[in-house]
Amino acid sequence: MKKGFSFIYNRIRKLRGRTKIFLLILPVFLIWFWFCLPDPLFNISTSHVIEASNGDLLGATIAADGQWRFPHNPTVPDKFRDCIITFEDKRFYYHPGVDPAAIARAIRQNISSGSRVSGGSTLSMQVIRLARNKPRNIWHKVVESLMAVRLETRYSKRNILSLYASNAPFGTNVIGLDAAAWRYYGRSAEQLSWGEMAALAVLPNAPGLVHPGRNRERLLQKRNFLLDKLLQEQIIDSSTCYLSKLEPLPDAPKPLPQLTPHLLQRFRKERKKGTTTLLHSTVSKLLQETVIRITEQHHNILKGNGINNICALVLDVETGNTLAYVGNAWHPEDPALQSHVDIINSLRSPGSTLKPVLYAAMLNDGLILPHSLVPDIPTQIGGYTPQNFDYDYDGAVPASKALSRSLNVPSVRMLRDYKYQRFYDNLKRLGITTLNRPAGTYGLSLVLGGCEVTPWQLGSVYAGMARTLLHSHANRGKINPADFRMARYDREEKNTRALQAINFLDPLSIWFMFQAMEEVMRPGEEGLWKQFSSSQRVAWKTGTSFGFRDAWAVGVTPGHVIVVWVGNGSGEGRPGLIGVQTAAPVMFDIVKALPNTGWFEQPVAESAVVGICRHSGMRAGMDCVTTDSLPVAPAGEYAPQCKYHTAIHLDESQQYRVNESCMAPSKMITRKWFILPPVMEWYYRRRHFDYQPTPPYKADCMIAGSGRVIDLVYPEQHAKIYIPLDLSGERSKVVFIAAHQRPGTKIHWHIDDEFITTTTNFHQLAVAPAPGKHFVTIVDENGERLTRPFDILDARKDQE
Repeated sequence: MKKGFSFIYNRIRKLRGRTKIFLLILPVFLIWFWFCLPDPLFNISTSHVIEASNGDLLGATIAADGQWRFPHNPTVPDKFRDCIITFEDKRFYYHPGVDPAAIARAIRQNISSGSRVSGGSTLSMQVIRLARNKPRNIWHKVVESLMAVRLETRYSKRNILSLYASNAPFGTNVIGLDAAAWRYYGRSAEQLSWGEMAALAVLPNAPGLVHPGRNRERLLQKRNFLLDKLLQEQIIDSSTCYLSKLEPLPDAPKPLPQLTPHLLQRFRKERKKGTTTLLHSTVSKLLQETVIRITEQHHNILKGNGINNICALVLDVETGNTLAYVGNAWHPEDPALQSHVDIINSLRSPGSTLKPVLYAAMLNDGLILPHSLVPDIPTQIGGYTPQNFDYDYDGAVPASKALSRSLNVPSVRMLRDYKYQRFYDNLKRLGITTLNRPAGTYGLSLVLGGCEVTPWQLGSVYAGMARTLLHSHANRGKINPADFRMARYDREEKNTRALQAINFLDPLSIWFMFQAMEEVMRPGEEGLWKQFSSSQRVAWKTGTSFGFRDAWAVGVTPGHVIVVWVGNGSGEGRPGLIGVQTAAPVMFDIVKALPNTGWFEQPVAESAVVGICRHSGMRAGMDCVTTDSLPVAPAGEYAPQCKYHTAIHLDESQQYRVNESCMAPSKMITRKWFILPPVMEWYYRRRHFDYQPTPPYKADCMIAGSGRVIDLVYPEQHAKIYIPLDLSGERSKVVFIAAHQRPGTKIHWHIDDEFITTTTNFHQLAVAPAPGKHFVTIVDENGERLTRPFDILDARKDQE
C-alpha cells in the first residue's frame, strides 16, 4: 500500500507545474461539483395553503417573508410546460443544463446591440439562480452553469420544470405558478386558457410587466409573440391563437378565497415542524359555501340580540371526514365580533348534549329499558337541586320522553343511579379529552353541561355512535372500538388514536337513543315533516348552558353529523340564547342542503326479547295488566321489574279497598292497579287526567301502615332554605307542599311540634320560620304521619 502511494507521489513530482496544479484542483472541483447543490434546493418559507377535497383552493396565508409563495407542486400543467419551453428554453429536453447555442446567440445579440439584451440562461440555470439569489455577473453565471449541469444529473426534466414553476417570480409579491394563477385569474393553473397561460409564462422574464395602468402594451406584445410561436410550433391551431389574443390581460392581483379561515388557522397551529404547508383537506367546497351562506343568514339576525358568534361542523359518518368547517362568522373588519376565534376547537359548556350518551349507557347495563318510567319530582342531592327548564315536574315520565324533552331532573336522578364517576370515565374513553379535572369536581352536573367540550369532540362522539350502527350487521352486534375516533380534516391523515374497549354501549341501545332523539319537535314544523316521504329523518339534540351562554344543536343521520353552536366567544350570556330557538334552525337548514340518507336499520344481533309493562315501560311483573315484547340489550333481561303495579282487594262495589280485618277473602275482588308514590302521583295527575287513584279503605277496616299514602313534596329531606327579605325588611314566606293519595283527606300541619293549621284537598302551607334548624310534621285524619327536618338560612347575614 505504501509503495503504491509512493509511486503516485513520485509520478506527480515529475509532472510540470501547471499539470500538478490541475491534478490537485481536479479532486477538489469534483467534490465541490458533487455536493454543490443544497438540500433542500429551496429553503424558504411558503404560504399555508388549504385545498378542498376536489383540489380547489379554500384559503391561503402569505408567507413569512411577505410573498405569496405556494408550497412546491410536483405537477406542471401541460400548457405551462409548452409555453415556458417555447418562450425560454426551446432545447430544454436536449441540453445537459447549459445550452452553448443559446449562450453564443446571447453573446452575438449583446455585442451587436451594445447592451445586455439576452442572457442565454436555460431553465435549469434559472432554477439555480432562483435558489442561490446571488447578484447577476459573469462569475455567478459560471457557477450557475456548473450547478445547472449538476442539477440535470440529480433531477429529472419534469422535476426541474416543477421547481421552476413553483419558484419563478410573477410580478409584485407573487412567486410560483399556482399563486400567480389564483392571484391574477382567481382559479387554479390547470383551469387557465392558452391566452391566460401565455400571459403568465412571459412574466418571469420580466415580472414588472404586471402593474395596473403601466406596461400593458409591452405585456400584450410579449404574450401575443408567444402565442404566435406556439402556432408556429404547431402546439396550438390558428383559431385558438386568434381567440387567445382576444383575451384580456391580468389586472391588479385578486384576493384569494377565504372559505375556511379557521381551519387554516388550526392547520398552522397543528402542523408538525418540517412538514408541508399544503393541506389536502376533506372539505367539500360546495357544501362549505352553502353552510357559510346559512350561518351568515342566521348571524345577521342573531347580531340584533347581541349574539355575535356562530359555528357549524358537518362530518361524514362513514369516513369521519370533515365536509364543512365554519369555525365562526368571518368578519375580520369588525374586531368586536371576535370572528378570529375558532369555536369548533374551543372549550364550551355542552349543555344537555351529553344526556343521550347516559341514556344509551343505562340501556346497555339494563338499569332502564327504553320507555321505563323515571321520577320527575323535586330533588335535592347533597345540597344540589336540579331544575327542569320550565321549573315544573311531570311526576313520572318515560326515559325516552325525558331524553326527547331534555328534562334535567330525571337525567340527574339517572346519573345518580349510574354513578357520575363511571360516566366521567366513559366520556373520556369516547374521546372527550377535555375532562381534565377529577370526576368529583363535576359531580352530577356533568350530564347538564357542568364540564367543557369542543364541538369537534362532540361531533366525533356522535359520529362514532352512528358509525357503530352502520357497521352493526358486519360486526355481528358487537362494538368495534375503531369506529370511535376523532374526525379528520386532512385527507392524508391516518387514524392513530389508541383504541380502547367500548363495553358500556351496544348498537341496539344506540338505536333506541337515536329513536328517542328523533321524536323531538322540529322548530317551526310542528311534526308536519313526517307527512313528506322525502324528508330526512334526523336524530337531534339541543343544549343550553347555564346563564344562556351556549346554545347547541346536534343532528345525526346515517350519512352525516351536524354540530351547530351559537353564542358569544366572550362567554357573555344573552336572553333567548336557547338551543332550540337559535341553534336548531341553523342545523335543520344545513340538513335540508344534504342528501337524504334514509334511516338506521334496527340491529337484531346481540339482543334479548323482554316482556314490557305497557304502562310503566319497565320489565313486566306478575301484576302488570297489559304487556308487550321488545328487543333490548342482553342486560335488559335483568332490568328492574315494574314496581308501580300491585294487586289490591276491593269490596263487591269496587269502590272501597278492604282487607282481612273487615271482609272475608272469598268476597274480595282482586284487581291490578297502577299506583305511584304520593309525590310522583301529585305531579303526575296534573298532566294525566286518566290516572285513577286507588279507592279509599272502608271505614271499618282502614288501618295505618298499609303503604305510604302521604308525603311531602317540599321541603326535601334536610333542605337548606333561603327566604329573602321583602322591600320592608320583613322575612318573606316559603310554601310547603304535601301530597295525599286520597282526595278530600285532611292533613294537620305542625312545625317543631307546634300545630299550625289543617288543609283539605290543596295541601299547601305558607310559613316564615326563624333562621335555624326546624322540623315539619304532617298527620292525616287516619294517623298516617311524616316528619322531615329542614334548615332556614339567615337572610339578614347575607345582606350584611
